[in-house]
Amino acid sequence: MKIAVPLALTLALAGIAWAGTQLLGLYGLFGIVVPYIALASFVIGFVYRLVKWGKSAVPFRIPTTCGQQKSLPWVKQSKIENPSSFAGVVGRMLLEVLVFRSLFRNTKTEKHGASLGTGSAKWLWFGALVFHWSMLIVVLRHLRFFLEPVPAPLAALEGFDSLLQVGLPVLYITDLTIVCALTFLFVRRVVVPRVRSLSLPNDFFPLFLLLGIVVAGVVMRYFVRVDVEAVKEVAMGLVTLHPVVVDGIGAVFYVHLFLACALVAYFPWSKLMHAGGVVLSPTRNMANNSRSARHVNPWSRDLPVHTYAEYEEEFKDKMVKVGLPLDAE
Repeated sequence: MKIAVPLALTLALAGIAWAGTQLLGLYGLFGIVVPYIALASFVIGFVYRLVKWGKSAVPFRIPTTCGQQKSLPWVKQSKIENPSSFAGVVGRMLLEVLVFRSLFRNTKTEKHGASLGTGSAKWLWFGALVFHWSMLIVVLRHLRFFLEPVPAPLAALEGFDSLLQVGLPVLYITDLTIVCALTFLFVRRVVVPRVRSLSLPNDFFPLFLLLGIVVAGVVMRYFVRVDVEAVKEVAMGLVTLHPVVVDGIGAVFYVHLFLACALVAYFPWSKLMHAGGVVLSPTRNMANNSRSARHVNPWSRDLPVHTYAEYEEEFKDKMVKVGLPLDAE
């Protein structure tokens, strides 16, 4: 059920977009209203989650680090593993965001007979890295529909993505890699027993949405050609707040757009929000300088203190009676 329900929901969303445009002719709803609603949900949800996380109390330094901390001058510090400065934290965060450093170092533990074996989990790191970078390049390529004129860096990126010059229309490398990466991430959740038991419907739903968006985009580019000029006219109308309805683009485009809007609207309310929350994680964005600087909880109240000397004075007779030594003596 945790696979069937998200799959059925994704297919239902695609069917709604197809029926709404091809049978009911609601091009304005799916081409104008839905994108604006999705954008509003994304912005409101994104800001709400960031503000909520930002208001969380973090009174102490709680970085999660490994490696040698900064201590004595003759002890070599691990500046990336255990940063003690802002520059070190920035370096660690960049490695985490850009190349998933902690995931690269992740291992898997399996039981072999009576003993445990630890092995590499690099395939997960590689699949996640390929997907995220492919997704980033695909999103940047799509900016050409929303900008006029198209900036030279975007044109260069598109040229680099089609470097292989395979087929006509030219095959984008990221179209191939993102399909392979999403397929791998889905198969891993289904095939690996431990991952399958831990997976929930809200883990599969974004995967199916992404697969639906990518498949619809691939179909539009390589199989069912659409009017690119009409697509750009719709995109530019949305960006300039002068939306237009253009007939004849095709049902696949509206399926692609509707699934993308569903993903954008769902993004800030789902686990996908880790993209915005990784830089706010107090276990990652703090320098581990507890030895060189004193950090005092600003919310600590001044509480009455009962020192040991006062305690001994209060219970001196009882302590002597049971033979306990007194510091005062």
